Amino acid sequence: MTSDLTLQFEFLCDIERLRQVERQNLLLDGRRRENSAEHSWHLALYALCFAPYAPAEVSIPRVIKMLLLHDIVEIDVGDHPIDEPTNWSAVAAAEEVAQRRIFGLLPAAQSDVFAGLWTEFEAAESPDARFAKALDYCQPIFQTLCGSAAPPDHIRVVRENLATGRATCLKDRFPEAYDAAQLLLSGQTLPETDFSARLRFLSEADQLKSVLRASKIADGSRHENSAEHSWHIMLYAWVLAEHSSTNIAPDRVLAMLLLHDLVEIDAGDVPIHTALAAADLARIAAAEQAAAQRLFGMLPEAQARDFLALWDEFEANNTPDAIFAKAIDRVQPILLNLANGGGSWVDYNVTLPQLDTRVGAKVARGAPLVWDHIRRLLTPWFTAQGRI
Repeated sequence: MTSDLTLQFEFLCDIERLRQVERQNLLLDGRRRENSAEHSWHLALYALCFAPYAPAEVSIPRVIKMLLLHDIVEIDVGDHPIDEPTNWSAVAAAEEVAQRRIFGLLPAAQSDVFAGLWTEFEAAESPDARFAKALDYCQPIFQTLCGSAAPPDHIRVVRENLATGRATCLKDRFPEAYDAAQLLLSGQTLPETDFSARLRFLSEADQLKSVLRASKIADGSRHENSAEHSWHIMLYAWVLAEHSSTNIAPDRVLAMLLLHDLVEIDAGDVPIHTALAAADLARIAAAEQAAAQRLFGMLPEAQARDFLALWDEFEANNTPDAIFAKAIDRVQPILLNLANGGGSWVDYNVTLPQLDTRVGAKVARGAPLVWDHIRRLLTPWFTAQGRI
């Protein structure tokens, strides 16, 4: 009989391919198109930041989960720009087939939950789904209007979308975003408000999509970036939460992982297999703390305080939520390395005892059954390489 962990890891490895689906909109610096995995992470951050503008009946944790899942069907179906001639009925039918295949990889109970949330988002009839859809509509608009030298074609799409397209619903669902978009589209500067502060923070956060990590994506073609990594480990944490060694609040864990790598915008990524002296570690910790103060300090005071406290809790690694979040943060690169032939283990000449110490101990502290499962998967590779 196939174990739940086997099914869960099959799903988590399959959805990794979302990072290879390109979207029409560009990163804010204009260097390349954004992919659907980092877009989904950014949308989850939009939900957390713009929570104060949601109707009272909206559950932000459910909205975040919808946004983590909403584009997963693009693994099979691809992305469809809104301004291109498209048979939307055919796309909807293909996406329905895709969601049944992809969510069907999970154990039955989880499959039902994930498929239910995806279906609810698509129907856009519940308060949670309507707010999630509003965020999905406004993020590409602000990607264009807050970016550097957006192509004229992209400006045209934004203008048409706000005037006659699906983004007209922002007038009712998220009027603050609609009004801000209209001001930016007319070439005006936003007034200093809590909304504009949050939008500046979200625009600054776009830089995380350009922070490269030591791990390569599963096909080995490039290094992953920290935004798509954050999306992927949020799904890891959600799927594997039942295997935590202690009782946790999964929604808090997801929020921690949503925020945890933002400091890398200023401080950069530090590969776990890098040998560093105590002085180097102290310098890095100080740089990350300064980055957290700067980045979260862009937000309105109460939200800045809440985000910083959540980031500090993750770094301290003393609470059940933080311990599990830290454990999951160590799991995903292992599966990438197994998929791409060793990846960073080859680059850093890692042995199995080193992996046990640097990674295994942390994973086992938060999710011992998960580590037992992964250890069985990775041992053959290290044995074959003579790295035991």
